[in-house]
Formats: sequence, C-alpha cells, structure tokens
Amino acid sequence: MQLSSLLCGTGNGFIVLLSVSLLILSSFIKTVSASLFDDVLQALESLVDCASCHAALVPLQTLAFQGDDAFDTVFIEICDALQLEDPDVCQGTFTSIGPIIAHDLRSISVTGETAGRLCDALFGFCSSNVSTPFTVPLPPPKASAPTPSGPPSKRREPFQVVHISDVHIDRQYTVGAEANCTKNICCRNFPDQAGHNITEPAEPNGNHNCDSPTSLADSMLEVVNDINPKFIIFTGDVVEGATWLVDQPEVTNDLEDFNAQLLLKVKTRIFPSLGTDSAPVNAFARKTSMTANDSQWVFDTQAAGWEQWIGRQGSEEVQHDSGSYAAPVPGTNLVILSINTQYWYKQNFWLYDSDEFQPDPNGILAFMVDQLQAAENAGQKAWIIGHIPLGKEDTMEDQSNYYDQVLQRYKDTIVGHFFGHSHKDQFEIAYSNYEEQTAANAVSVALIGPALTPTSGNPAFKVYDVDPDTFGVMNMRVIFTNTSDPSFQIEPKWELFYDARQTYGPLVGLPDNSELTPAFWHNLTEVFERNDTAFQLYNTFLTRGVLVVPCDEDCKATTICDQRAFRSENNCDTPTGGAVSIGRRDIDDASSLPLKEDDECEGSRIRSLLLEMRAKAQGR
Repeated sequence: MQLSSLLCGTGNGFIVLLSVSLLILSSFIKTVSASLFDDVLQALESLVDCASCHAALVPLQTLAFQGDDAFDTVFIEICDALQLEDPDVCQGTFTSIGPIIAHDLRSISVTGETAGRLCDALFGFCSSNVSTPFTVPLPPPKASAPTPSGPPSKRREPFQVVHISDVHIDRQYTVGAEANCTKNICCRNFPDQAGHNITEPAEPNGNHNCDSPTSLADSMLEVVNDINPKFIIFTGDVVEGATWLVDQPEVTNDLEDFNAQLLLKVKTRIFPSLGTDSAPVNAFARKTSMTANDSQWVFDTQAAGWEQWIGRQGSEEVQHDSGSYAAPVPGTNLVILSINTQYWYKQNFWLYDSDEFQPDPNGILAFMVDQLQAAENAGQKAWIIGHIPLGKEDTMEDQSNYYDQVLQRYKDTIVGHFFGHSHKDQFEIAYSNYEEQTAANAVSVALIGPALTPTSGNPAFKVYDVDPDTFGVMNMRVIFTNTSDPSFQIEPKWELFYDARQTYGPLVGLPDNSELTPAFWHNLTEVFERNDTAFQLYNTFLTRGVLVVPCDEDCKATTICDQRAFRSENNCDTPTGGAVSIGRRDIDDASSLPLKEDDECEGSRIRSLLLEMRAKAQGR
C-alpha cells in the first residue's frame, strides 16, 4: 500500500499510519528514558569526590532540560527499581523536591561555586567549611557605649521561661495503626498498608517510630500552663515527618491547628519562630528566584495566627520580612527577635538556583541589624530565637559567618540565643577569637531545645530561670515524660529529668550568684575532655535517656568541637562525602551506615535516597 493512499484514504489507512507512528514514538520515548536511566546511574556510580560530583551534574543537567516530568520520572524509576523505599515515598519525594533541583540545574553552571554547594547539599561532596569573604554592613558602636557591668551583688527573684520545640504533630496519628512500618514515620493508615496484619498497634500517646499524636501535645501544654511561665518561646517545626505527602493545604491546616491548640491550652504569651514548615518541606524560595513559587502563604498564615501574641507590628513584620519579627516582652526591657533561618539551610533547595553571590537572602541579616540597633539605641536587651542553630553542618557557612559578625557587634545587647531543629538537648559557644577558644574569649552561647516528637528520644521541653534585670539564664531544667513508664499510654507523667545548675555546677565550681554564662559552658567542655563519666552523662541527656547512641573517644572529640562552634565553619562535622543516611528499612544493617543529623530529623529524604542510589550503583 502506498503512503499516498494511506494518507488520502478514508479512515482505516490513516488509523493504521497513526498507530504505527505512535508505536514508533512510544519505542523512541522508552529508548530515551532507558538511556537517561542509565546515564543517571552511571553518574551516581562515578561519584567519589568533588570533581566527579561536578562532572556528574552534567548528565543531570541534561536530564533537567528534558523537563520536570522527565527528571522526576527517571529518579522515581531508579528508586523503585532499586527498592530503596515504598513506591509512594519514591513517588512523593521526587515529584515534590525533584522540580526544584531540576530548576536549579537549568539555572546554574555545573562548574561554578553554586554547583559545588549543590553537590554538598545532595551528596556531601565539595564541603570545605570555608565561608565566602563578606563584611556585613554594621553601624559603628557608640563612642560613649558603657563598659558592661559585672553581675549584680544582689539578684532579684528570677522568672521562668519555657522553651518548646519540634512538636511535629501528626494529625493523622491513628490508635491501632501499624507502629512498626517500613516508612520513616508510622502510626497512621497509609493506603498501601490497608489489609496488612498489624504487628505492633499504635497506642494513644505515642511511639518512637511515630511523630506526636495530638494527645501528647495536649499533655505537654497542660503541664507548661501549670508552670505558669512569664512567657514561652517556640523554636519551630509543627508538621509531621511524612514529607513525601506534605502539601500546602496540609501545612496551612497544621499551622492553624497548632496555633489554636496553643491558644486553648496555654494562658501566657508565646513568642514563636518559623521552622521547616512549607510545601515541599524546607522549600522557601528567595525573592530573587525566577519562579512563581514563594512562601508568602506561610508568612500570611503565621502573621494572622501569631498576632495575638506578638502584636500588630510584629505580625506585619512576619508578612513583609520573610517570617522574621521583633516584639517586646511586656513589663520588661527585653526584646524577642525571631528570625527565619530557612534561608540559611542547606536542605532548602531553592538556594541553589543562581550563580549570583547572595550574602543575605531575603534580607534576614539586615533585618537583624536594624532591630538590634534599635534595641541598643533604646537601652534594651535582646533574645534571638530561631529554628536552625548556626553551628550545625547543615547550615550555610556563609550566613553562619555573617551572623557571627552581627553577634560580635551586638554582643552586649544580645543576652541569649535559642534554637531547635536537632531534636537534642545541646549548646553551642561563640568566641571572640575562634583560633583561641578559652573561657575568657567565650562571648555568647546558643541553647538548643529538645523535641516533643518521640522519634528522637523521650519527649521534653526546657524551663529557664531568668534574671529580671540582666535577662541572663540562671538555671536550665529539662522536663520530660518517660515513654517506657507503664502509665505513659494512660496519662504521660511529666517530671524533672535534670537540673543544669545542680548537675553541672559542681563540676565547674559555679558560684551561687552566677548565671550560666558562655564561660561556664566553655569550662564544662573542658570538664568533658578530662572526665569521661561527666561527658557520657551529657551524651545520655541528648535524647533524654532513651535511644542513646554510644559515643567513643573520636565521637567525644567531635562532640566537644561542635559544642565550641557557634559558626558552622568551625564544627567538626564536614562529611567525608557520600555518607549514607539510613531509613527505617536499614535499621538492622545500620552499623556500617553513618547517620547524618540533617536527614535524620527533618530533611526531605531526597539526600539519603540519592546516596542510597549511589551506594547501590557502586555495588554496595
């Protein structure tokens, strides 16, 4: 049959030609898809150092130019083929985060500095712990600025402040659902588990494999209300850890529900900060990003929800200053400065879509300087609260360094830093000279709050005793509930886990009239160096006495190094490259797979999936 008759014939010939054409096109698409599949696997297999990571970005960039759907599809197929996760996790993770990474790759040079930072964020290669030189514009100190006075000879009665963090409330937590599932959080009715036999039914108040049920949050807030603190600080993270399912309606509902829960259960003022709560998780696009995506809906939601606590001006700042605000504590000379640290977080993949050097994404540092200068002019003191501590490996070295410049300039105005994110009870010390880390050079300290979610230890929060004149912390107590207590599933019992002054004070000879100063915390690190019993007690405190990870001498040295690193460039956590994060399906085989904190708590899972792909591709 001639081609002309096929084209000109009435019906059947044209249909035959169309069918043949579609078969050819389908075969071509499958061939291209298979080729891209192989190219990506070969790129992952080649990853051994920074140079090979830059080289591997070339085929990934080629794939990105095929479009978001093609980019996502190839990685979903690899994830499924290698059985790295349940299919819904593979699908949801790459369809949510994949388009952002594809956008990055289409927007940058694969040989540039931004590509190196993307390699660090995705694979742990190219991390140098070196910040890009930049001087933050800072007003000069007043020539007549008074010399800071010593502690008062007689202190007034301290007031109490409660610090809560990382609640991660799972509104779909279901009593009786599987608590020992194959995903990173359990205790909910996942569609792919319907009809499965339940091996460990979820109980009413939580499980270490699951994020917080509403009942657990209610229990904590009732105890916090009984303490009757002067105010509460909340250092972020509301949404549960099923990150592959998170969308804008869910995040909005979760934020609004927790704000309502706080209002119902707690009768005191609350000063909150933003965590990683967005959709996709961690995704906060810069104002300079050439994309329709933005996070204004998060800021609008929280501006409305927080206004009752931070006032109209603070609410407007949340809306217009990317989630940051400053608000006075009524009846005091203290200002709370809440900053959105997401623009400094390595797992916020919108930060890699330009080769242009951007030292202050969304002007967060400039906002800090303006507010701290206003406080200095007014003779006020400031507490800074935020989600991600500045010394962590998953914090951008640049912004951590620039934050430190602000800290050094306003060290007499800033009297406290409070963060969450790690889910652990930790601290980080800032020094006037990081080359000479001594008690005399310790100028500030960040106190990091433990989490409510049971996934990282026994649920807990902190209570600070605060001097009403200096606003320095006189004492710190950790209040926890023991999940192994027989009464926990009936009614969680909240009690003192430890008292920092009683536990650590005698180890360093802390005077009765002294605050827990930066020098105190530095001296404690020196005690840890020579007293392993004291250090192992601290290691137990990290997770509140459960899920304790053994810490040998190398681990101890790294931990103390990190305690002395309020700048991320000074920590000792620089990845070797390609370190694999483990998921729940890997627990039995975990001895050879180092667990990375950034993925363990609230990463999107995409980093660990990519590293597991690399490991499988290399035949491990």
